[in-house]
Amino acid sequence: MNRKLNLPSAGYHMLQILAAVDGKFSVEEDLVIRNFLVKTFPFNVNLDNEMDFLSSLNPEDYYPHFLKCMDDFYSDSTEHDRANFIDFAVRLTKSDNEISPEENKYIDALFTSWEPDLV
Repeated sequence: MNRKLNLPSAGYHMLQILAAVDGKFSVEEDLVIRNFLVKTFPFNVNLDNEMDFLSSLNPEDYYPHFLKCMDDFYSDSTEHDRANFIDFAVRLTKSDNEISPEENKYIDALFTSWEPDLV
C-alpha cells in the first residue's frame, strides 16, 4: 500500500498488526480495536478494504507496514493523539495478559519514535 493513510486508518492498521504478530487474536484485543474505532472515526466507516489489504499481508511485511503507518499517523497527529494511540496499543498488547516478544518490538518502536524522552 503506497497511499498515505489518514490518522484513523493508520491507527487501525497498527492495532490490527499488533493483534496479529503473536499469532493469536483474542476477544479482548478486538474490544480494544473497536473502542479505538468508536473514539477515532468521526463517522461510520466501512473497513472492508482495510481488512482485505491487511489480510493479504505476509507476516514478514507486518513490521515495514507498521513503520509506514507510524509515519502516516505521526504526520496527521498531535502529541495528544500519539499519547492516546500509545495507550490503546499498550492496552491491546496487555489485553491477553501476556506481552509477546513480537508485540514488545512494535511497542518499543512506537515509544522510540514518538516518545524518545521516555525510552
